[in-house]
Amino acid sequence: MKPASFDYYSPESLTEALQLLEQHRDAARPLAGGQSLVPMMNFRLARPALLIDLNNLRELSFLNVVDGELRIGAMTRQRALERSAVVATGWPLLQEAARHIGHIHIRNRGTIGGSIAHAYPSAELPLAMMALDASFLLRSMQGERIVPARDFFVDIMTTILEPSELLVEIRVPQAKSRTGWGFQEVSRRHGDFALAAVASVISLREDRNDRTMFSDIAATAAAELDTESDIHASSEYRREVSQVLARRVLEEAAARAAI
Repeated sequence: MKPASFDYYSPESLTEALQLLEQHRDAARPLAGGQSLVPMMNFRLARPALLIDLNNLRELSFLNVVDGELRIGAMTRQRALERSAVVATGWPLLQEAARHIGHIHIRNRGTIGGSIAHAYPSAELPLAMMALDASFLLRSMQGERIVPARDFFVDIMTTILEPSELLVEIRVPQAKSRTGWGFQEVSRRHGDFALAAVASVISLREDRNDRTMFSDIAATAAAELDTESDIHASSEYRREVSQVLARRVLEEAAARAAI
C-alpha cells in the first residue's frame, strides 16, 4: 500500500522545525528515522497532513558526557549506542538494549529520540530509559521542560508530548557505586518485536546483599503487568515469561553490582 497524500517540509534548523509544529500542530508529524511512522503511513494507520523531516537537524545528533551525565541528541542513530566506547563503559545497559533492536539496517536508520517518542510497548529503548532513570528535554516555541522518563510515557504509543513540542535530548545519569544492570528479552525470531523484555538496575548496600527476595519481586512485577493476547503469544505466556526474565535480570544485575 501507499500513504495518503501529504505535504512535506525539510527544515534546516531546530527553530524552523518548531515554528512549523507551532503553525500546523495536530496536522503535522515529525519524521525522524521513519522506521515506525513510514510503515504506519503505508498501511494508512497514520495519515498526517504534513511531515516535518528532522534529518537535516545535525544539532540534534550528538552523544556527549557532561558532568558525568550522558546526553544524547534525539536524532542520534541507534547504531551509535551500540558502537560507542563511552556508552559501553559507563552505560552498558543502553548498549545491550540497542543490540536487541531489529537488525543492523534498522539501527543504522532508526533514531533514539524517535523510538522513545513513538512509545511502542515492545521497544527496547523506552524500557532501558525507565530503568536508568533518564530524563527528556522537550522544546517548543514557548520554551523547554525536562521530564523524567517515568512521567513521559502515558500509555501504548502515547506520551505527554504536546503537538507543538519535540523531544530534543535524552539525559542519563551516571550509575552509583556498587550498581549492576541486567537486560533480557524473548522474541519469536532474532530481530522480531519482543514478546517480553525486562531491564533492571540494582545498587547494593555495603552491609547487605540479600538475593532471596528476587523471586518475590519478579512475581509481584509480573502480576502488575497489563498484558494482552495476540497472534504471537497469549497474555498468560507473556506474563509467565516476564516473571522468569525479571528474576534472571535481577540476579544478573546483583552479580554485576557485587564485582
